[in-house]
Amino acid sequence: MLKNKKRALGCAGAFVLATMCLPMSAQGPGPGGQSSSSSSSGAIGAVTAVQQQLSQPGPSVTPSTGSTDPNYKGSIVQGKATADVMGLTLDDAMQRGLRNNLGLVLQTSNEKSASGQRLQQLQALLPTVTGQASIEVEQVNLAAYGLKFPGLNPIIGPFQVVDFRAYLTQNLVNVQSIQNYLSARHNFEAAKLTAQDARDLVVLTVGNAYLLCIADEARIAAVKAEMDESKLSLDQATAAHDAGTSPRLDVLRAQVDYQNEQQQLISTANQLEKDKLALARTIGLPLDQKFELTDTTPFQILETPDAEAAFQQALKQRKDLAAAAESLKAAEGAKKAAFDEQLPVASFSGDFGDQGETAGHSHGTYSATGAITAPILQIAKTHGDEDVAAAQYDQTKAKLSDQIQQVNADVRDAILDIQSSAKLVDATKSNVDLAKEALDEAQQRFHAGVADTLPVSQALAADEQANDQYISALYQHNVAKLSLARALGVASTNYKDYLVQGTTTGGK
Repeated sequence: MLKNKKRALGCAGAFVLATMCLPMSAQGPGPGGQSSSSSSSGAIGAVTAVQQQLSQPGPSVTPSTGSTDPNYKGSIVQGKATADVMGLTLDDAMQRGLRNNLGLVLQTSNEKSASGQRLQQLQALLPTVTGQASIEVEQVNLAAYGLKFPGLNPIIGPFQVVDFRAYLTQNLVNVQSIQNYLSARHNFEAAKLTAQDARDLVVLTVGNAYLLCIADEARIAAVKAEMDESKLSLDQATAAHDAGTSPRLDVLRAQVDYQNEQQQLISTANQLEKDKLALARTIGLPLDQKFELTDTTPFQILETPDAEAAFQQALKQRKDLAAAAESLKAAEGAKKAAFDEQLPVASFSGDFGDQGETAGHSHGTYSATGAITAPILQIAKTHGDEDVAAAQYDQTKAKLSDQIQQVNADVRDAILDIQSSAKLVDATKSNVDLAKEALDEAQQRFHAGVADTLPVSQALAADEQANDQYISALYQHNVAKLSLARALGVASTNYKDYLVQGTTTGGK
């Protein structure tokens, strides 16, 4: 997935590099020995100017796939593949991801584990009752104990004892156990909030994978259009050569352009299939299940909120911040428990039962014990536990402070990326129109016999790169909006408002 993102986000840089390498001012002999320049057209010159502007440092969106945890790229496969081609909407992909994504499944398991640990600590505060039923058959040799009585057989028995008994233990005062339970309870709350936050990470991961496939499909459509244009140029060059008005070089150049487009189509189609496999991995689809994307995400301008107001909103809604706050409370409880282990513990234990030779010849018996225990000499252990707990508390507190600032940065980064990528979409869309106009003019000039195929070849390359950069800009803009939803902590509930509907003011 990371490789796919780098490929998609690197299209702008590749476009600039390729544009700079194009010999836009190169001249070649036209039909009839006439000299022509690729910059002679006003439209081509406009495209060159836009390309030069785009070569300046611009917005660079590096969307997170949700987490550095590779588990979010995997899933639990549900169902079996069918022979039909399944239509997959964005909402369907999200729902499948929220059911099957491995990262969310594991976080839910962690929540169950934290709940179990909480109950384990709770038991130390509750009475513990156990039951026992036993029957014992015994024969005693009194002589073995030094007991000898004249006229008395030292062998007694065999005889039996039947015992039915219940045992009770209860810590009456145990401050350390109380702190341990409170700490475990905060850890459980943190685990629940982390599992809720994992839903946002799943939405961001699935959304990014779906958007990447949409971009691939758009690239395939653009490459097919470029193939049609290059085929037209090839037919024109072949006809001109057959008529004796154009050299063989023009035909070869047009043929190379056409074959390059064929190679690009093969590569782009292959990349789409790989990205669809990655999408299927995140949502739990069988990898051999054929499916097609049924949703598109057209460009829609998002009314970005004030950065400070958005940050304050994120502080209230981000589940990972709330989980970190609960973890800090748990660390504080562990710190107190480390100190409390040197305090006395008051406990009670007792048993009550029915004992006798047989169940019908028995009598009730019981015992009760109250005890107070206190450590007398374990200074090193106590101080060591306190130091460890204090260090963990300090680390958790520092991480929470840094996480708050990271959320602030995430919100502001997403807002900046939305604003800049929206401008980039406008710029690249204009460049697409200019590149198309330049290509049409170059083809007309060649068809009229006033230029050779070099300007056509250059215009084809510029047109292809302009389309590729426009597609990348759309991808960046949509992922930036999804990243803002994640930064605000509403991705799992309101992602449609940021990608499809709701808080938009217009679109193309």
